[in-house]
Amino acid sequence: MTIVSPRKKALVTGGATGIGRSAVLALARAGYDIAINYSASAAKAQQVAAEAEQLGARTLLIQCDVSNDPAVHQMMHTIGETFGHLDALVNNAGTTASWKMRDLDSLDMAEWDRTFAVNVRGTFQVTRAAAPLLRKGTQPAIVNTASIVGLRPGPQPPAYAASKAAVVNLTKTLAWNLGPDIRVNAVAPGWMEGEWMERMLGDKYDDLMGKRAKQTPLRRCVTADDVAEVMLNLLTANRFVTGEVVVIDGGFTAST
Repeated sequence: MTIVSPRKKALVTGGATGIGRSAVLALARAGYDIAINYSASAAKAQQVAAEAEQLGARTLLIQCDVSNDPAVHQMMHTIGETFGHLDALVNNAGTTASWKMRDLDSLDMAEWDRTFAVNVRGTFQVTRAAAPLLRKGTQPAIVNTASIVGLRPGPQPPAYAASKAAVVNLTKTLAWNLGPDIRVNAVAPGWMEGEWMERMLGDKYDDLMGKRAKQTPLRRCVTADDVAEVMLNLLTANRFVTGEVVVIDGGFTAST
């Protein structure tokens, strides 16, 4: 049964942790009901759903591997049955591969394929399946999570960097194909505080993040909340902006 509500509707993939979690809470504060997609982090997804509900949002938790196209279509069917439409989509679900820096042979090609399946194919499949629901919404918009390493070299694994470069191109391609009905933009965060970079940098996290902050005009590294703030702005304002990639790194890229 479709529930009629004056609140707008959004889907956030990878919504249990990191940028996704911050996006869910930002959308809840802005008056959205939110479908929260997750793959494995059930407990964290339930936690962020409870936080969003405390902010007034109605939430829908959906476990789905975005690289699985039939599962993605089932997710959209569930969202359609529950919400009736979507006004916003945040394609945030992502993964990476492990490797030893500068050692190309250390990268497992199965991990390469998995990274592209989630980050690129998943973004496309979710967007394609969500388009009919978005067209039923009001001034619908999509924001994809890219990365600064999709625009310039960095220490991240080549599979991750190449997949985020593909997301940058896909954002522009989707904007061309879905306009004028649906706007599509992306964000490209720089070095971000939190678990993701802790895994990437290991025991060098504090030292390297501190050095990066000192080299950044705004004198700190980006947070998940910083990214969510820009995402919300792209979804709710900037009505004549589509196909763009917004770098969120405190001015580091512009000054180096």
